[in-house]
Amino acid sequence: MKLSIVIPVYNEVESLAKLHQEIVQNIETPEYEVIYIDDGSTDGSSEKIQELSLANRRIKLIQFYRNYGKSAALSEGFKQADGDYVITMDADLQDDPAEIKNLINKLEEGFDLVSGWKKNRKDPISKRLPSKLFNFITRLFTSVKIHDFNCGLKIYRKSVIKTLDIYGGRHRYIPALAGQKKYIVSEIIVNHRAREFGNSKYGSQRLFHGFFDLISVIFLSRYIQSPLYFFGQLGLLSFFTGFGIEGYVLYLKYVLGEPFAMHIALLIFGVLLIFIGIQFFSIGLIGEMIANSNQDKESRIKKIHKG
Repeated sequence: MKLSIVIPVYNEVESLAKLHQEIVQNIETPEYEVIYIDDGSTDGSSEKIQELSLANRRIKLIQFYRNYGKSAALSEGFKQADGDYVITMDADLQDDPAEIKNLINKLEEGFDLVSGWKKNRKDPISKRLPSKLFNFITRLFTSVKIHDFNCGLKIYRKSVIKTLDIYGGRHRYIPALAGQKKYIVSEIIVNHRAREFGNSKYGSQRLFHGFFDLISVIFLSRYIQSPLYFFGQLGLLSFFTGFGIEGYVLYLKYVLGEPFAMHIALLIFGVLLIFIGIQFFSIGLIGEMIANSNQDKESRIKKIHKG
């Protein structure tokens, strides 16, 4: 069994030496790699990782031109990882490498992804309260019932990371994305430590962005394969509502004898709803064509055996 550890890094030069020492101390397999993704650091983090790699050939460094964000860093790290199991953790020393063996043991119980749960989180209340709200809402609207979606400390089977599409702020919803693809997700309580060096790189705006990311995750999970289901329902509702309004206007005209001029606004509104309904149907059909063209892009084959 080969283990890959993927670590996004953004201006964490003071933490790197201690982090790497703890990782090596807690890995029990000789087959491993540690992939650091320098997400546009300006404090010498890349140079420090290169220095560490001189003493350990299992270190890989992916260096970005600029800061692209955690999702981009994880996505590139997943592309390079070739371990059977893949662990992710943050570079700020708050994730404890001593949890590596516990994550592996839990995964081997038959799960595809195991997420850490920072039950006793060592962060200020300004981070803990929004996180609790975020996790509650995500549990409410997804089929994955874990406590901590955004914990950096996770372990995956290789099959999971090769099928996830991570971009924007979707790293916050990786367990939900895996659950959508019918992977079995679980969690364990992990040790969370107070930050030793530097400051948090995440501002309050991430909660605002996270709300829209959640909407996209929920929408794509339900309708990415059959977008006509969503747009078709809206189209039918709009079309028949407009049709009903037009019928009512005709009733007023030919049964009650009221002229069209008395209800011109209602008449226009009904026509508009019918037109919008047709547009929704058109969008759904275009979405179906796009979905069909993308059906074969996901790698589904684990292995091909030849006699």
